[in-house]
Amino acid sequence: MKSSTSSTRVCPWQRAWALDSWIRRLVHNPHEIVGGYIKEGQTVLDLGSGPGMFSIAMAEMVGEKGKVISVDIQEEMLQILKRKSERAGFESRIFVHKSKPDKIGVSEEVDFALAFYMVHEVPNREGFLREVTATLKPHGKLLIVEPIFHVSKSSFEETVKIAQSAGLSVISWPKIFFSRAVLLQRTSI
Repeated sequence: MKSSTSSTRVCPWQRAWALDSWIRRLVHNPHEIVGGYIKEGQTVLDLGSGPGMFSIAMAEMVGEKGKVISVDIQEEMLQILKRKSERAGFESRIFVHKSKPDKIGVSEEVDFALAFYMVHEVPNREGFLREVTATLKPHGKLLIVEPIFHVSKSSFEETVKIAQSAGLSVISWPKIFFSRAVLLQRTSI
């Protein structure tokens, strides 16, 4: 969920190529980053999916019986992802969902959610993280990854505190290149 308000920066869809390039996949390999958290048959959520670099990889991981819900506020990004999923043969696994700047709008429960380089773009982190927590199954996991050069340590720590107040607990602090990352699990049921 990304906001298009003037106070929030969202990567324009015209730069979608930069969000899913071989260089980016080399630096942020989706299989290495989320592969340990996703199992076949699961339902997973890609928040702020953009053109779908993670969504496509996650569709491979969940297999034929799994499901990826790809969420973005930009219709153009979702259309790019839809075309890519059709070319990859994943149209039955990837479901695109256009969110609003202030509401994700997904009611389905998920096993795992990814918020990669996007939480800092959300105008209401508390509302966002409460809504994400509500979509997680009991003991479902959320991986938040933020750019180290754009999100300060104190801002990231504040996001973690907000996530904890929303009913998530810290499991680990994964090491991801050029990033600050935390893996959280739903504790409230």
